[in-house]
Amino acid sequence: MPDRFRAVVRPLVTEKSSAAYGALKEYTFVCDLHANKYDIKNAIESLFAVRVTSVRTAVQRSKRKTMGRHVGRRPRWKKAFVRLHKDDSIEIFEG
Repeated sequence: MPDRFRAVVRPLVTEKSSAAYGALKEYTFVCDLHANKYDIKNAIESLFAVRVTSVRTAVQRSKRKTMGRHVGRRPRWKKAFVRLHKDDSIEIFEG
């Protein structure tokens, strides 16, 4: 990926991701579909000045949507589960 700051699109805050943060100190981000784990790790470490211990990724498949008789698809997207070092934290998720 040529620009490492485009690897991470935005944080993903849901009930499930908040529970994962509380239990495992694991943050969830929406990422570029073509970014790999190394790109995501480097982007998180440089954007938030934290130490990343592990990155897990999952590609969410596209969903079929209908409006009347017209059929379309929502795009697929990638999410990353990032686990940090026990001394680090990201302030966006807290509060």
